[in-house]
Amino acid sequence: MTRRETLTWKQLINYAVFGIAMAYFEASVVVYLRLLYYPEGFSFPLKIIPMNVAVVELGRELSTLVMLWFAARLLRARFRERFIVFIFIFGVWDLFYYFWLKVLLNWPSAWLEWDILFLIPAPWVGPWLAPALVSVGFIAATILLWLKPHKFDGKVFTKKVWAVEILAAILILVSFFWQTSPVVKGEIPTNYPWWLFGIAYLTGLGTFLWAYSKE
Repeated sequence: MTRRETLTWKQLINYAVFGIAMAYFEASVVVYLRLLYYPEGFSFPLKIIPMNVAVVELGRELSTLVMLWFAARLLRARFRERFIVFIFIFGVWDLFYYFWLKVLLNWPSAWLEWDILFLIPAPWVGPWLAPALVSVGFIAATILLWLKPHKFDGKVFTKKVWAVEILAAILILVSFFWQTSPVVKGEIPTNYPWWLFGIAYLTGLGTFLWAYSKE
């Protein structure tokens, strides 16, 4: 086997299956947690859980990211190709996480239902649809880059393009932390900044498509 290899359809499907399986694993843990702490169904305000359980949850989330990254590292390629695979798996994992929750718990029950999206370094809060849209963007972008990997180089994705993408990602993260403080204080989250998410999402997606369309 050569030191570098090209990602094939078979490998891409295998990575997708891995992401779907990881999503089921993640969703099953959440099922158990909700049975323990939200037997009548998940809702805000958040219930206080023991510190040792919170620490385990933080470790579980970190471990999930590590597993996704090391799955991507199995590809014998440069960092940029591995990064494409990581983003692809991440998108599939996150999208199917909500799919499995719907199958197992019939949740979410509405498109704009609020959720705790992540816990590191502080609770990310927002309607589940927001990260789902990000995941759809991840999957679409990585497939496009996989179809034409030569696009993912310095001539197309310049430092300026990367700067815009990073800024868009930061703004999306800001939207996820918009209601963190009230939720931590035991309040019910309200008023998700869709305007901020929309500007960041469309800017990031639009910049990517513009750069990708260049020869």
